[in-house]
Amino acid sequence: MEQDPQSDHPMKFVALDHRSLRATLRTLTIWGSLVAAAYWIITQNFGFIFLVLLSWLLAIAMDPGIKRLTRRGWRRGTATGVVLAGLLLTIALFLAAFGGMLFSQAQSLVNELPTAITQIVDWLNQTFNMTLDPQSIIDSLNVSPSQIANWAGTVAGGVMGLLTTILGGLFQFLTILLFSFYLAADGPRLRRTIGSWLKPHAQEVFVTTWDIAVEKTGGFVASKVVMAALSSTAHGIVFAIIGLPYWLPLALITGIVSQFIPTVGTYIGIMIPILFALISPDPINAVWIALFATVYQQVENYVISPRISNITMKIHPAVAFGSVIVFANLFGAMGALIAIPLAAAIVAVIETYGSRYDLIPQLREDEIMDELTD
Repeated sequence: MEQDPQSDHPMKFVALDHRSLRATLRTLTIWGSLVAAAYWIITQNFGFIFLVLLSWLLAIAMDPGIKRLTRRGWRRGTATGVVLAGLLLTIALFLAAFGGMLFSQAQSLVNELPTAITQIVDWLNQTFNMTLDPQSIIDSLNVSPSQIANWAGTVAGGVMGLLTTILGGLFQFLTILLFSFYLAADGPRLRRTIGSWLKPHAQEVFVTTWDIAVEKTGGFVASKVVMAALSSTAHGIVFAIIGLPYWLPLALITGIVSQFIPTVGTYIGIMIPILFALISPDPINAVWIALFATVYQQVENYVISPRISNITMKIHPAVAFGSVIVFANLFGAMGALIAIPLAAAIVAVIETYGSRYDLIPQLREDEIMDELTD
């Protein structure tokens, strides 16, 4: 330690240990390389990872049915095959009964989208004295006639183009089925394998997390699928009775959007067919749709939902809506559909392992006031 000639205090120097510095730099380099490699792998296999994610959701959605069969003595692999076969049979029967009509109406609906959007915007401008530009909306939605023609040319671009489209869709479908089957059938074995890599304490956390994710998320997905099917069926019957154009795809949109998009999904799901009804030859259909949707929503809230969703958890609307926005930005429309099930699993784990403390008097008074005003 040296003495500063102009000061009474000794001068202090900090010496770096070159061995520790090299070790730190080496560790940072290794971790940086691993993160960069993981990012590259994810970006290069983004589509495949998304398919595996969908497969996992389908597997846990089938889990309640599989467990019912295994409790009756069925082997898990056989039970998984039966549940998956029942699901495929349901889809096949639906396509056999309504597939041709669905594709025909969906194609007509897509072709008429630019005209329909223009008519809807004109009606909004005249009714509410708005100044919306229909062309800018069409461009922002990417549904211009040229874009639709491009889609049609891609799908029907000769025999090879059509064959490529069919084979690509079939490959993705079979990939989801294959991974769903193995994730559901070998779920306990996969859990044991992963658990064997962990210490006993970490195994307890892992098993609890696994069970919560499967139970809550599986019940959530299953209940939402059932409620979407009931909603689509009920609205489809009413749309068909009143003669609404494109009633089948609009009914499917209403059922799916109302169940898988939180808070505003119910309003968006029913607003779409109402807007199409307003520009149809019978605008009075919009009134009947609104009346039926109001009645059905009450039946769903007080009769259907409590019976179907009794095993699922509640998610705060802000959390659910935020998860939909994030996953829609990452994965598009399909990402919006899987956002809430994933959020349900994350929230369930956080509630299980999150620490809770007693409230201070001021916060306790706020809680009492909230309970009194609810």
